[in-house]
Order: sequence, then C-alpha cells, then structure tokens
Amino acid sequence: MCGLVGVASIKGVNDRKWLTSACKTLSHRGPDDTGEWWSKDNRVGMAHRRLSIVDLSSSAHQPMHLTDRGLSIIFNGEIYNHSELRQQLKLLGHSFHSQSDTEVLLVAYSEWGKNCLSYLNGMFAFAIYDSIKEELFIARDRAGEKPLFYRIDNKTLYFASELKALLVNQSLPRRIDMESLDCYLAMGYIPGDLCILENVNKLPSGHTLIFDCKTGNSILNNFWKPASFDS
Repeated sequence: MCGLVGVASIKGVNDRKWLTSACKTLSHRGPDDTGEWWSKDNRVGMAHRRLSIVDLSSSAHQPMHLTDRGLSIIFNGEIYNHSELRQQLKLLGHSFHSQSDTEVLLVAYSEWGKNCLSYLNGMFAFAIYDSIKEELFIARDRAGEKPLFYRIDNKTLYFASELKALLVNQSLPRRIDMESLDCYLAMGYIPGDLCILENVNKLPSGHTLIFDCKTGNSILNNFWKPASFDS
C-alpha cells in the first residue's frame, strides 16, 4: 500500500505547501519513503508515500521520471506481471535502472500510451504527467482495489488516495453530498463514483481520467468492462 496526492491546473499553483501537508496525512500508507515533485511551470504537483515491496532500493523512489520522454509518475499498487513486461519492453529497445514495477509501468506507457492498461495484470491507482502533451493521465484498476478520489474545480484537478488528503487544502469547499449521505444511511456505504463530499468523486474501477493542462478539459473513459454471461 502506498499513498499519492497531486494537482494539475491550466495555471501555476501558488500554494504549494498544502501538497506537502497532504502527503503527510498519508504517511500510514507508506512509511518507507516520501517524495514530492513540481513541474517547471508549477502547473503540476505530485507527492507520494512509499511502502517498499518489489524494489527496496532508492532506485524505485517516487515520483519517478523518464526525463528524456517528459514523463513523471506516482503509483500505488502492484503489477503482477512486471517481470514479463520488462522482458517484452527490453526486446523493444528499452532499458531499465531499477527492478521496480513502477518503472515498468512508466516505460510501458512511453511505449504503448494509454493502451498500456491492456497489458497490465495487477491492482493500481496511478497518475502520469506527460509534459510534452501537457496532459495528466490517471487510472484505477479493474476491480477498484486501489482508491482514488478527485475533484475538478476552476480548471484545476485535485486527486488523492484518501479524501482527508484533499481536505488539507483549505480552499476546497466542504459540503455534504445529500445523495451520498442517503446511500450511506440506507446501505452503510457509498456506491459507484459518489463521495460524501459534494463535487468530489471516486474514480470508478476500470476507468481513466485525462486532464488537459492547456484547456482544463477532462475526459472520463471506461477501459474495461466485466464479461457478461448470457443465459
């Protein structure tokens, strides 16, 4: 289990301290390491708390970057077939500097783009920023094992593994979503993409969200649907 929190906007983010504080609220998710990164134009910030599992070395530190391709990633989860994917990507001419599944995921994105998801066997929530396209790509695994909350406000995307990390940002409104409250009182949980806070959503399982840092537009896509069994 790791924790991630980030922000992407069409304009430079003035308050950067909240991201550091938000990351601290996720320390229980990743006691082994922490990292924070901002794009040169201050439009994108990523922070990560790491629980070391696959590669225990500092080579697997996050946020992780492919500098020559302008890519940066924060990742929570485990890619079970990372060894097989590593060998496949090596045959395509890629090299690696760690034994981490995070690097395999990032290189897979550099090779196959958003289609990399079809190659992944695992549980995951991650965000990849492409500084060349000026685009943030976030995704959640097919079963929704790894959580990811997000809010889009004033052409700015905020996202985190846990809701309390977003609440560190005092500029974000705190209004109860009545539909979600009704669901919780009736069923004991909040289903689907609903969230107890108004205008905050859970990224649904098997979905991606693309945020354009040039325009502030976003696209929600379903990359996987469970098989249907006809009688």
